[in-house]
Amino acid sequence: MDKISYDTYVSLSADRNRRKEFRAYSNVIPGESAFDFRVVPNPDLVVDIPDDIELENAMQAGNGIERTARRLAFNLDRIFNRKKPVLVAEGDSWFQFPILIDEILDHLSDTFAILSLAAAGDTAENIVDGPEQSGGREYMINLRKQKEHVRAFLFSAAGNDIIGEDPQTGKSALFDIINDFDPARTDIDEHINAVVLQERLTSLRDAYTRVITDVRAEPGLETLPIIVHGYDYTFPYPHFENDPRNPIHAANNEWLGQPLDQRNFPTATQAQRDLRRNIVIRLIDQLYDMLDDLAQTHNDVVVVDCRGAMSEVTDWADEIHGTDEGFAKVTQRFRVALNGALTGG
Repeated sequence: MDKISYDTYVSLSADRNRRKEFRAYSNVIPGESAFDFRVVPNPDLVVDIPDDIELENAMQAGNGIERTARRLAFNLDRIFNRKKPVLVAEGDSWFQFPILIDEILDHLSDTFAILSLAAAGDTAENIVDGPEQSGGREYMINLRKQKEHVRAFLFSAAGNDIIGEDPQTGKSALFDIINDFDPARTDIDEHINAVVLQERLTSLRDAYTRVITDVRAEPGLETLPIIVHGYDYTFPYPHFENDPRNPIHAANNEWLGQPLDQRNFPTATQAQRDLRRNIVIRLIDQLYDMLDDLAQTHNDVVVVDCRGAMSEVTDWADEIHGTDEGFAKVTQRFRVALNGALTGG
């Protein structure tokens, strides 16, 4: 690869159309949590790097730089690509994974002008009830601003309540939902704490209901399509004896494998590793049951069923996020749902 100047590198960081090129010139420094990493220029490929690079806010990988880049892309689309349908999106890392992975909104941006409010690590509780300075209920502020143009509202906010982690404590959501391993238990449901799971699902349902009610109460948005999803059947680490996943931004077992290990679920045989995955599958199915019931209760709510889209371990960059190619497969299901919702099909 040809070397580039530091100024060129900074320009690449703000250009969402050249993200792969930007990654190629970068090194990643892991942080204390999965989304606390830093992206810095590779000194072997970038010349004239300032001595005070540690102070360069432009190189802080995370929700801030990603949101700024996406807002710029949206504004440019509204100026130069007026025919693109407008979407407003709120949610978690499936809608915004900073810089390192092209997720759903990245793949949809070729067809839609997307005003993204998403933030990696966000929870349904913060989105709905959090303070405005941390993103609470900003979806309504922006939906009002885009009322004359918006064609659909995309909402993704259950992952960190079921298979992710509390962004404040860093504690795995899965740990409290599962029971300690007992070889005498033969039913998958016996490995799940039904009380805790029901509490989580009830809380999520309340949050989603609040979002839907907010949108429907706004004049002009009474029939705006609301697109939601319940994630895919992921693979706790390790799923195979030589599981190939080795993310640079997180531990191999960051979200699922670690709490399963802490609950003493073994991984010596494929049957034992399959049990771990089947528990997660059951939780995902329960989440979809809740969302499907919600969609039957409220008009113009569409559930995108992502289950089985990323069917191979190699579709996943880590335990809960797809690779660029994996998320492209999920995005195809969003395209179908959006085409149906926007054409009345």
